[in-house]
Amino acid sequence: MKFKLTYIFLLCFILSGLFFWNCAKPDKTKPLKSKSEFYFKMKSVDKGRFLVKQLGCNDCHTAGYLKSEGNIPENKWLIGDTIGWRGPLGTSYGSNLRLLIDTYKEEEWIEMAKTLKSRPPMPHPILNAMNNEDLQAIYWFIRYLGPSGKPAPVYEPYG
Repeated sequence: MKFKLTYIFLLCFILSGLFFWNCAKPDKTKPLKSKSEFYFKMKSVDKGRFLVKQLGCNDCHTAGYLKSEGNIPENKWLIGDTIGWRGPLGTSYGSNLRLLIDTYKEEEWIEMAKTLKSRPPMPHPILNAMNNEDLQAIYWFIRYLGPSGKPAPVYEPYG
């Protein structure tokens, strides 16, 4: 009898631990289906980080990035800027990409990036010409950073 109670207690303990562990997962998105999907996402995050740096996204979309010569912690990247870029079409502001990307599913982001037409200094032709794999990597890197900050100021027409 004591032997059966020990096993019943142990089984209940394990099941309750699994239940609470599953409920306490911090990620609210759907869970990854496999280890290979996890490694694919992490590889995409690393590639996305590289592309964001190489394409100069931080120059406009990260406050103080140019002035500090890129010495801004990654957790402050891509939250937009309040310093505008003034030209003949008006004043544009680097948007908060972390809030923006949070409103898109991966497929929607890729479609938007391929069709975006924007005011200077945004080099939208570069974004339009990127392949799906690169856009996907940028998407997963920004998702990895998570939503943060406030929306950037809205565009101001010239005059």
